[in-house]
Amino acid sequence: MNAHPIRILGIDPGLRRTGWGAIACEGNSVRFLGAGSVTSDGSQSLAVRLTSIHRGLADVVRDLDPHEAAVEQTFVNRDAAATLKLGQARGVALLAPAQTGIPVSEYAPNQVKKTIIGVGHGDKKQIRMMVKVLLPKAEFDSDDAADALAIALCHAQHREARAMAARFAEAVK
Repeated sequence: MNAHPIRILGIDPGLRRTGWGAIACEGNSVRFLGAGSVTSDGSQSLAVRLTSIHRGLADVVRDLDPHEAAVEQTFVNRDAAATLKLGQARGVALLAPAQTGIPVSEYAPNQVKKTIIGVGHGDKKQIRMMVKVLLPKAEFDSDDAADALAIALCHAQHREARAMAARFAEAVK
C-alpha cells in the first residue's frame, strides 16, 4: 500500500479534441483532480495540429505531475484515412507522458466501458452519468474529458492486476 495517493492521467486521443482527466487514488478511495481538452485547429496542417496536441498534453503532464497515465486504444473504422490520423494523435498522447518517464497503459474502448458502465457497449451519455456517480465532484465540459476520466478510472481499477502480471512475467523469464 502506498503512503501517498497515486495520480493517474487518463487521455482520450482525438485529432480535433484530445480529452484529459486526472484522478488521485489511495486504497479504495478515488478523487477528482481535473479534466479538460486540448484542441487543434482543423485548418492547420496535420503536423501543426499534432504539435498543438503535444504541447497541450505536455503542459497538463507538467502541471498535474501524474505518477501513471492511461490512453485509450484506437479502434479501426471504415474510413482508413481517419483511423490513421487518429492513430497519429494517439501516438502523441502516448508520447507526452512517456517523455517524462511516466508509465503509460493502454485500454480498449470496450474494456473502459465494461469497467465503468458494466457492459462493453454503451453511449457517451452513460459514460458521463457513471463518471459523475463515481466522481461526484468532477467537472468536465465535453464527452472527451468525461471519456478521459473514464479511462483513468479504468486504469485505477486494473493497475494492480497489470503490475502483478508484469512481475510474474519477469519472474518466469
